[in-house]
Amino acid sequence: MIHEKYFELKAEQEKLLSRKNEINTAFYNGIYDRYKYPILTRDSVPLTWKYDLCKETNPFFMERLGINCVFNSGAIYLNGKYCLVCRVEGNDRKSFFAVAESPNGIDNFRFRDYPILLPDTCPEETNVYDMRVTQHEDGWIYGVFCSESKDKTSADLGAAVAAAGIVRTKDLEHWERLPNLVTKKSPQQRNVCLHPEFVNGKYAFYTRPMDGFIETGSGGGIGFGLCDDITNAVIDDEKIISKRIYHTITEAKNGAGATPIKTDRGWIHISHGVRNTAAGLRYVLYVYATSLEDPSKVIAEPGGVFLVPLGSERTGDVSNVVFTNGAIEHDGTIYIYYASSDTRMHVATTTVEKLLDYVFNTPRDALRSVDCVKQRCELIKKNLELLN
Repeated sequence: MIHEKYFELKAEQEKLLSRKNEINTAFYNGIYDRYKYPILTRDSVPLTWKYDLCKETNPFFMERLGINCVFNSGAIYLNGKYCLVCRVEGNDRKSFFAVAESPNGIDNFRFRDYPILLPDTCPEETNVYDMRVTQHEDGWIYGVFCSESKDKTSADLGAAVAAAGIVRTKDLEHWERLPNLVTKKSPQQRNVCLHPEFVNGKYAFYTRPMDGFIETGSGGGIGFGLCDDITNAVIDDEKIISKRIYHTITEAKNGAGATPIKTDRGWIHISHGVRNTAAGLRYVLYVYATSLEDPSKVIAEPGGVFLVPLGSERTGDVSNVVFTNGAIEHDGTIYIYYASSDTRMHVATTTVEKLLDYVFNTPRDALRSVDCVKQRCELIKKNLELLN
């Protein structure tokens, strides 16, 4: 017998899932639109994932397998739907992947009946998260994610090792697990993303070389490397293309975000940068462009942040954070899916035309305070002359 509480909660959840999202008109920067409501939260997860519905075995209708948060989603447009491969974290701290789909990309996201059960090919793997989804020209959809395991060389119980796991699929339902990426010069990898096209006949990856699980150490920023065979992916050398720089938004670390978006002027990268503050690490998004002919060559670098946490986005499990690992371009509109404070998912929308204007016409970071003021004074002078 199904517990009557299920029907009460199901009706309330349906109101949440079917709620129309609206542009937040209180925010304006001319670059993108933000929306009033998160698109996915812990309350969006099917009740069947959390509760035993049987009144006999769960008389008080308690959560048996609770959900803590939904965040950091890869994204792809597939079969007429906007699909997010979400990171879902249970109350047990373990993360897993699940697909949520929407007809319009901004609301009415619904999870498929089951989360993704990855092939269990890595006995040492404890946790998985933050999948980037790439529809590659070879015909496969690839997912590249962080595969975390205990660092057995350390007595520290919290010491871990991060590797880049790789899976592939045709339908986001049946997944084939491939061997983890090997980077010969980098002991650990996180935030790895597969480029959607072959480069010189090879598979191209955006990497983040790391000496340790948290600290980048000698890792200089976002790397770029090639491999011959993705079914046994080995990168011999990584070229740093987006550097960590002192007293900028990438000082502490940076990493690839969404799969690059192809435009007629270049590949657009929406990435994350991290800096230290008195309150801890602050994660923000930034954007740059690379050449169509050579995706490892940066051709435009707007200075400063692209998107930061605002208002209630600043609070959560890890406060003052925004993070993206998924964006979709469809019919000229770009849907940027970002998480706030490791807790919930949001969307921001712009157009290819607007994003190109931002990327190629926004000044670079002048790197020194005095030069940044000169930059601003030039803008003020131009504007005052127009006003007068």
